[in-house]
Amino acid sequence: MKTYLEIFKELNAVPRPSHHEELVADYLCRFASERGLDYSRDANNCVVIRKPASPGCEKADTVVILNHMDMVCVAKEGYLRDGRRFDPLKDGIRAYVETDEAGERWMKAEGTSLGADNGMGLSMALAILDDDSLVHPALEVLTTTNEEDGMSGAEGLSTSFISGRKVVNLDSEAYDEITVGAAGACLQVGRWNLIHDTVPEGYAFFKLVIDGGLGGHSGVDINKGRCNCNKELASALCRLSGQLTGLHVCSIEGGTANASIASCAEAVIAVPQDCSSAVQTFVSTLKDELSTRFADSDHGISARVCPWEDQPDFISNASDFIRTIASLPFGVLEMRSDMPGTVMTSNNIGVVKTDGEVMTVSCHTRSFSNEDQDRLSASIRNQMTEGGAADVEMLMNTGSWVERADSPLLDLTCRTFRDVLGFEPRKVAMHFVLEAAYYVEKYPGVEIASIGPRIIEPHSTSERVSLDTAEGIWKVTVELLRRLARLTNPNRFNSAIPKY
Repeated sequence: MKTYLEIFKELNAVPRPSHHEELVADYLCRFASERGLDYSRDANNCVVIRKPASPGCEKADTVVILNHMDMVCVAKEGYLRDGRRFDPLKDGIRAYVETDEAGERWMKAEGTSLGADNGMGLSMALAILDDDSLVHPALEVLTTTNEEDGMSGAEGLSTSFISGRKVVNLDSEAYDEITVGAAGACLQVGRWNLIHDTVPEGYAFFKLVIDGGLGGHSGVDINKGRCNCNKELASALCRLSGQLTGLHVCSIEGGTANASIASCAEAVIAVPQDCSSAVQTFVSTLKDELSTRFADSDHGISARVCPWEDQPDFISNASDFIRTIASLPFGVLEMRSDMPGTVMTSNNIGVVKTDGEVMTVSCHTRSFSNEDQDRLSASIRNQMTEGGAADVEMLMNTGSWVERADSPLLDLTCRTFRDVLGFEPRKVAMHFVLEAAYYVEKYPGVEIASIGPRIIEPHSTSERVSLDTAEGIWKVTVELLRRLARLTNPNRFNSAIPKY
């Protein structure tokens, strides 16, 4: 029998960025097969593992334990693994544990995001499957793909893939809260066909970089005033082109994930040689401006420029998409009036990428109002089209979700928290998207309670999880399952809470 931390270590040895979940799906299927458990795997690599109820609990309702297998895998600029650049498709995550001054234990990762979102919850679900001493109803451990970058796994689930209607989701990130609602989300990508031309003689080439941003989750951290380096770089290029006649942009790249705030961005530019010193002066001023504006949110933000030895062609229509990126909305657009401190609507400019003959720009729009989300996404689509985009593709469009207030599952989960941990968790609606909206639509009558350990800075290289709170969530989950098993036969088991 393995602990959830031992399983988490195994899981992090398997590369699992969004859109590349084949290896981790293989791991889950092997895990089930080695334990003689029934499982199914669909065309999108979503996996459900089924475990029969504990003896005497067969009449209890089946419980679904929900997680996703993919992670946002980002690495620090210049991070090397064994002497070479870190490759998220080939390299696993190396985790370690530190104890802070208050004595709290934190798990972090060497040079990358940790994958506690949602690997910690998934590891707990697998540990429950691995422990035959636990009391539980029939279980369906459902693990989906591409939750972080489109939710295509949940969207593509068949209506018969699971039978349970009580869903315990272990994908929340605040220990003292139960997530009872989540914003909707729209992910769309604009594409520009690039027109290349030769840079004239007498030009100097430079690489302009804005980096050192804290980045973070584009839902959880969107209200923290952080720098989006994609937008700042595009704005800087617009300003610089207004000051220097003849500036050409050869390439532009920024961001590492659609659901992350871009912590770095860079562009290769060409300017007349007599303008070289003006570029240096501009970037020096830009660095000071960024440091001042983001002093409270991104203490490491910086801008720099260096000569670039290569002499690539320039993009003659670069001004179209650069102006568009600079004008796209970023950050909080509206706060909820009924829930102080909760974001209603926001937008993130996630990834800007030059790929051969095509430039792509992604926008991740979130809102608790489906109408506002549709209006904002349509406005962004129009901005991209008017800015010369040849195509704007909608990759995801899911509505918001709010669990009903009289849910028996929520009530039981709250009471379990109180009895096991000694506090009543707050019920909150979060400005990140969960797959719940798909389940409400696909599986009528479903109830969902979303809980999880304290995870700080998900989707960033600063990601860390409190192991003390993870242990608390483990205890709550185990006890919650025991209580759900007892609902149809309350006299079979001692009502006292076991000592863990």
